[in-house]
Formats: sequence, C-alpha cells, structure tokens
Amino acid sequence: MKLLIYENDDWINLTPLSYIRPVFELRCGMYSLLERILMKAKTEDVVFFVRDYLVDLVRKKYQYPVNQSGELNDDLLIVDGRVLAESEFYTDKQAVYVCDNEVVYAFIKKENASKIAGKNLSEILDFVKTLPSANVKAKLMRFPWNFIHENPEMLRKDFLSSGKRGIEGTFSPQALVKGPDDIFIAEGAEIHPFVVLDTSSGPVFIDKKAKIFPFSRIEGPCYIGEDTHIMPGASIREGNSIGPVCRIGGELEESIIQGYSNKYHDGFVGHAYIGEFVNLGALTTNSDLKNDYSTVTVYVNGKPIDTGDLKVGSFIGDHTKTSIGTLFNTGTSAGVMCNITAGGILPKFFPSFVWYVNNKFMKGFGLEMMLKTARAAMERRKRILTPEEEHVIRKVYEITAEMRKAYISKSSKAKT
Repeated sequence: MKLLIYENDDWINLTPLSYIRPVFELRCGMYSLLERILMKAKTEDVVFFVRDYLVDLVRKKYQYPVNQSGELNDDLLIVDGRVLAESEFYTDKQAVYVCDNEVVYAFIKKENASKIAGKNLSEILDFVKTLPSANVKAKLMRFPWNFIHENPEMLRKDFLSSGKRGIEGTFSPQALVKGPDDIFIAEGAEIHPFVVLDTSSGPVFIDKKAKIFPFSRIEGPCYIGEDTHIMPGASIREGNSIGPVCRIGGELEESIIQGYSNKYHDGFVGHAYIGEFVNLGALTTNSDLKNDYSTVTVYVNGKPIDTGDLKVGSFIGDHTKTSIGTLFNTGTSAGVMCNITAGGILPKFFPSFVWYVNNKFMKGFGLEMMLKTARAAMERRKRILTPEEEHVIRKVYEITAEMRKAYISKSSKAKT
C-alpha cells in the first residue's frame, strides 16, 4: 500500500508554527503528527504533497517523493497531514472518510489508483470527493491551541503504547518518584540528586541523554526529549511535551516545545506552543488566563479568532528571541524570527521578522542579520542552516512582507 500525506491551504491557520515546516511535523504528545500517521498506516511507501516552497526541504529531509504521485499500482491511502492519528485507518473498502464535513482520509483500491497517477493534489482531492462517503471519529488539528488541548491525554496514551517502563539511565539514590511507578528513564539519561518525578497524575518519559538537574520537579504526564536539560530548581508541571536539545528552567505548564529552544531562566510559560531555536530571556512570562475568566482570542495570520478556551498561552514561531522581563499577554502570537523586548503591555500579535523595541514595531537590521543570528544559534546546537532551510526562510519573509510593513508603518506614525 502506498501512503500519500498532504497539507492543504489550511496550513495558514497553524501559523506561526507552520511557516517553515509542513503541518505534519508539529508535535502532540510524544510524537509528531507524521510519526503517528506512519505508525498507524504501517507502510514505508510514502509520498508527500506540501506547499511549493517547502518541496526541496521536505525532499532532502525524508528522501520520499514530494508533490509527485508517480506510478500508482497499489492500494492508496490518502491522509490529511493535520490528523491526530489515534487508531488504524480503515482500508477494507474504497471510501472517503469525513469528520464534520471535512475529509480526514481516503482509501482507493489499486485498480482505481491508476486514475490519479501523475495528477496534482487538487486533481487527486477532486477524485477523492467522488468516492462513497463514510463518517469517522477523528481529530484534525485546525488551530495551534488544538495541540495544547490534546497534549496531556496523548502523553498518557503514548506512554502506554510505547511499552517502555523502568530505568535504563542513571537515577540518583537521592532522587524520588512520588506516585505510581509510571516512569521510563532511557539509556544515557541522568536524574541528579534531589529531583522529584511526580507521577500522581500521569507518567513521565525521559528520553536518551536528557539531564534533570538537582532541585527540579517534573509532574506527569510529561515527555522530556533527547538531550534536553531541565535546569536546577525548575518546576515542570503537568502536560508538557519538550522536544530534543532544549534547555528549560523556571516554570512550565501544559506546553509543547518543538525542539532546540531555550527557556533557561526563571519565568512562567503555560498553555503555549514554542517553535525551534526560540530563546526566551530571563523572566519571560506569558499569561494563560484572563482576569475576567472569559475565553481567549488569538490572532491567526493577523485575524482574531475566539478559541473558546479559558486557558491559552502563547504561540511563538521559530528563531524568535525575547529580552529579559518580557511579559506576554494572554493568547499572544509571535511570528518567525521576531526580536521582542520588554516594555509595558505588549501587543497580542507580532508579524514575522519584526523587532519590537520601545513599544514600536521596527524592521531591525534586516533579513541578512537575522540569518546570521540563526546560523550562530543553530551552530551552538551542532546544527547547520542548510540552503534548503534558508530558501524557506527567505520565502516566508516575502510571504509575510505586506503584513509586516503595515504594522511597522502604523507604529512609526503613532505618537510616542
């Protein structure tokens, strides 16, 4: 069976997190959406359909065909890359499976698959809509806060499905597990003295080469990614999924960090989704609950949307940096490669590539300096900014130019 995973125009509703990656790379629980789809589909014959400017990057990263269906001489499973795959896909009959009138996935028998061989995504989806329809219970991740809402329960399910339990790494005799023995400490991980792992509300999974330093507390459900460091005295509360090579201190609650990001110092981040190579300065804090307990509005692609949720923190795009003492409003969205400094009550939306200094939006030192900073930050984590990644960033800079210029222009005209 061939598996076709695609993203459609709704990728824009997952910005700023989806600007420089396909939607199926976003995390929920211990895994990305892509990893979940691959586990449930159980096939290695894969093709991707993504935005044009991501093609070279995705092709290099995965070595799968991209935006080319090629010859189709086998059964074909077509899956929306936003699906949170929790169970195996139905492949006993040819049909399109929908939830709330949206296509989740489709299965096509090999005798009909040849009809869409060589077609583009639009043509493939047009054919899919002609298939017999069946309703299915499914979760499509339509907006960034959907990931936060689902994360704690997915962490619990992922721990059980992993089949892993016990201690393979180093666990200090002066460390403590409070609650059931629902932990897994992977090979090479280090749990230092005076660490508390609280599994009263869920399991704790600590991946390879992670280090948990003294006087920190981790509350389950929680996933600590490979080579991530939890700094001394950190309070990692329930419902967190932290990707690889992060440095996390202070207080973190019900949040997802994609990977390679720093929240090294004190400060509270809750109900947030943080991209890669983000650096949050000391005491950077976000609100995740309004004083009047009303639902939180988030700006998605510059437009306000009521989340319907009471607790929503911040959504911070890749390579964004904050100064010491930055205080984010409830439901803040900050784009890619922003440089945000503290000062009064901050706005709830920051277009990509802006500097925010002295309560004004500015263009800063320009894209080339931002790329130089990105290279330096990545090299600190033994990563290189590849030509494909740089191409994607430059393209996003073009895509977001109009919105950015509007905010800078309005800010420059405002009275000081």
